[in-house]
Amino acid sequence: MPDFPVIAVTSGEPAGIGPEICLRLVEFAAKSPAAHIVILADRHLIAERAQALDFPVVLRDWTLGVPSSAGLLDVLHVPLALASQAGKLDPANSPYVLQLLDRALHGCRTGEFAAMVTAPVHKGVINDAGVAFTGHTEYLAEKTGTPRVVMMLAGGGLRVALVTTHLPLKDVAAAVTAEALEQTLRILHADMGRKYGIAAPRILVAGLNPHAGEGGYLGREEIDVIAPVLESLRGEGMTLIGPLPADTMFTPPMLARGDCVLAMYHDQGLTALKYASFGHGINVTLGLPIIRTSVDHGTALELAGSGRADPGSLFVAVEQAIEMAQRARPSP
Repeated sequence: MPDFPVIAVTSGEPAGIGPEICLRLVEFAAKSPAAHIVILADRHLIAERAQALDFPVVLRDWTLGVPSSAGLLDVLHVPLALASQAGKLDPANSPYVLQLLDRALHGCRTGEFAAMVTAPVHKGVINDAGVAFTGHTEYLAEKTGTPRVVMMLAGGGLRVALVTTHLPLKDVAAAVTAEALEQTLRILHADMGRKYGIAAPRILVAGLNPHAGEGGYLGREEIDVIAPVLESLRGEGMTLIGPLPADTMFTPPMLARGDCVLAMYHDQGLTALKYASFGHGINVTLGLPIIRTSVDHGTALELAGSGRADPGSLFVAVEQAIEMAQRARPSP
């Protein structure tokens, strides 16, 4: 095992901002030498972006066991199908994007890498290439054979996990089942310990309906589904506060009572999170057999190649991956 954890960073959609914010990791590495960062990308793409942006960096081919060095950026070369132009999507390169994920995942599962961090991908162009793809979270769950994973975003002093993720609003109520809620809470409780070192987390749980159902007048999901699951898991020793009205759950006095929040659906939880942390928040996939963090933004095609993309979220994602990897390392 290397002296420092090796963090694999996938550069994501080649036409987006991923390659150029990955270049900026040479600045992060100079200030945070506690890990060895490896960029997974087409080496020529990274070199071309650096030249176009007049960005001073020396690229080196990744070799396991060779120590990192200030001013160098290690690149594990994965070849593009076709040359990529900043800002212009091409479905022909969608298999390349998935190859980056597969290579990073393989390295994490064999112990070559301690964690993987993902730059943004473009779901639409991957589907245009004929590959059914709903997101990193679901893809990695399928590849690892994990029956349920949990998406959690962190930033701005908040940690917000979700019971359902990328679903139309009309389908959410049917997806918030007792089984789904219980499994999500068990994963969240366990990984707050494994990944954040909080062995007995206090979890704030949102209701589904306005005012958490108003005693059944605005919906019965809180009475029939959510409250019974919370009561059962409290009997096992979990600290679960709720179901709470989502419109007041994110106020400072309420947030002070918990270590993380569980929302029932995407916009219920992530609107507040992104307001508090946009550009510096991260995505963490809980429940996987590996450590995976990600930026909380998209490919920003309109900024690609301009040099104006903010690498802040990527820096935080790498920083959090390093901390989780160090926490997971066996004691000497």
